[in-house]
Amino acid sequence: MKQSKRLFALLLTLAMTLGMLTACGGGNSDTSSEGDGGESSGSNELTVYTAFPEAEVAYYFNAFEEATGIKVNALRLSAGEMLTRVAAEKDNPQASLMFGGSTDNYIAASNQGLLEAYQSPELSNTPENYLDPDGVWNPIYGGAIAFACNKDWFADKGYDYPTSWDDLLDPKYQDMIIMAHPATSGTAYTVLATLIQLKGEDAVWDYLKELDKNMSQYTKSGSAAPNGVALGEAAIALTFSHDGLQPTTEGYPIELSFPTDGTGYEVGAMALIKGGPADEQENAKKFIDFMCSAEGQNLYAENNPFRVPPNSQATPAEGLVTLDSVAVIDYDAVWAAEHKDEFVAQFEANIASSENLE
Repeated sequence: MKQSKRLFALLLTLAMTLGMLTACGGGNSDTSSEGDGGESSGSNELTVYTAFPEAEVAYYFNAFEEATGIKVNALRLSAGEMLTRVAAEKDNPQASLMFGGSTDNYIAASNQGLLEAYQSPELSNTPENYLDPDGVWNPIYGGAIAFACNKDWFADKGYDYPTSWDDLLDPKYQDMIIMAHPATSGTAYTVLATLIQLKGEDAVWDYLKELDKNMSQYTKSGSAAPNGVALGEAAIALTFSHDGLQPTTEGYPIELSFPTDGTGYEVGAMALIKGGPADEQENAKKFIDFMCSAEGQNLYAENNPFRVPPNSQATPAEGLVTLDSVAVIDYDAVWAAEHKDEFVAQFEANIASSENLE
């Protein structure tokens, strides 16, 4: 059954972009649902922007459609691209939900007036430290920043895995480290904000200039970095633990190391887009409720055993890397969101441009 679900998910992935193009083309052209106060005509579909990897997210959409009969039309974007697109469409939103990516992005989106407050009743089983104090976004997973290492490369070189941020500056790693760019990736921005908190707003730029000497490339998406390590294009990816281990499900040689001097983490989220298609609002809330429930978060153990489910009633996968098992810092997501534009601009000016990313 699990294999058939995975096959369906992969097939659904191929249809996601076409479905999204159709949904966006229609936009809000249905005059029967125009305006905030108009009567909803009802819909059996849902339009979503997602930062989840395509094959993974299709599995969740498939399970939701099986449970409710609601078809999800989705467009996969990096977390940064998702925020940029929702902001650009503010006057005429084309999607109902933002799904996945760090709360930094959701706090920034909320500050820009892009999100509609909604808290799922399923959050009653989620610890308070995961919750949005403003009641806008909904937490759906957690994970820490890690060094995803190609164990074959390290074995061949006879090197130990790096265990601190300063270890990454060793010249032996020249052109062998990969990460996404903070202008387009929520993962990479969490790395940047973590380093600023650890090193300080002045010293961090000298550190990043040294680190840049060992970078093989900056990718557009956070999940693309560990894929590069899996394929042997780099030896170390700076990524979230769940993304770093995902290629191991296909047999790729990756193991994680965590910096003992402290690492950041994310709480992944989802939220309603303010002014989204009126006839999809109830469907959007149903999907939020589904992914906040134990039923929805139990899918992580089936599909990606490396995401930490915040719902205390969900069953975590055996051997899961939990936040209390690594040296996480007191990561300040609100501060990170408030300074995102400033810090990304400095990264662009002093470290690397976001033009022509892959």
